[in-house]
Amino acid sequence: MPQQNPEPPSFRTALLAGGIAGTTVDLSLYPLDTLKTRLQSRAGFFASGGFGGVYRGVGSALVGSAPGAAFFFCTYEGVKGLLSTASLSSSTIPPHGGGWTEPLSHMLAASLGEVAACAVRVPTEVVKQRAQAGLHGGSSWAALRAILSQRPAVGIAGVWRELYRGWGITVMREVPFTVIQFPLWEALKGWGRRRRRQRQQDAGGVGVGAGAGRMTEEVEVGAAESALYGSLSGAVAAGVTTPLDVLKTRVMLSKEREDVLAVLRGIWAARSVRPFFAGVGPRVMWISAGGAIFLGSYQWAVNALQGTRAL
Repeated sequence: MPQQNPEPPSFRTALLAGGIAGTTVDLSLYPLDTLKTRLQSRAGFFASGGFGGVYRGVGSALVGSAPGAAFFFCTYEGVKGLLSTASLSSSTIPPHGGGWTEPLSHMLAASLGEVAACAVRVPTEVVKQRAQAGLHGGSSWAALRAILSQRPAVGIAGVWRELYRGWGITVMREVPFTVIQFPLWEALKGWGRRRRRQRQQDAGGVGVGAGAGRMTEEVEVGAAESALYGSLSGAVAAGVTTPLDVLKTRVMLSKEREDVLAVLRGIWAARSVRPFFAGVGPRVMWISAGGAIFLGSYQWAVNALQGTRAL
């Protein structure tokens, strides 16, 4: 029996829902992010602030949260929709994807979404992490002023490069992360829809009796179920990509610009593998909780804006 999947979010829905999700998750989990940054700092946890001032740099996070998440979801949903349309119009690709077609489309859409989001996220992340680590007075405004004050010596281009310090390693971290998290989240949501539809049919609901022969009713997972799937997929992706996160943090916090390979060799020469998993516990906890809040609130906003019936 044919099954109708929910309509993909429109550009406006993805924009608003992404902004809501980004702001919600960054505000609620900021203290854990601060502790993770301090654990990964070259200066050490307590030298970078320890357990005090866990909301340092929250201003820069607020500035970047909504537009960064909105950029991501607009790109993600747009690319995913284009790839879905292309697959439906191709005679060689089964409808709704087949085999690896659908996961690969989710991987590509998520990767491009992250590149778009990093245009906003990287400068705010640089300012935020320096404030979290207690550099330049420990506030977002002080960290930003310290970067802007370099203009007489390095020019506008130099300031721009400083704001985007760590761009490459951030993209290197975020793309593998989303390539793991979003296909897994989408697969779990698809499994949830199929399970609930089968349960409806077994109970004599949609598609049975008077409804036989008609297309199964459009349904979508609810916010709580999406949050659970987001938490599981986020925890897996966070654990796998922790070494890339450590590299990104060290690059952004270094007093002088350093090549990623030089930082990598320095960490390895000092203590081998162990430092690459510094902060893995807080990172997995933070992103697992963050995945629940981020993708749960995103699903809630999408369902509310589109009037989609949740399972």
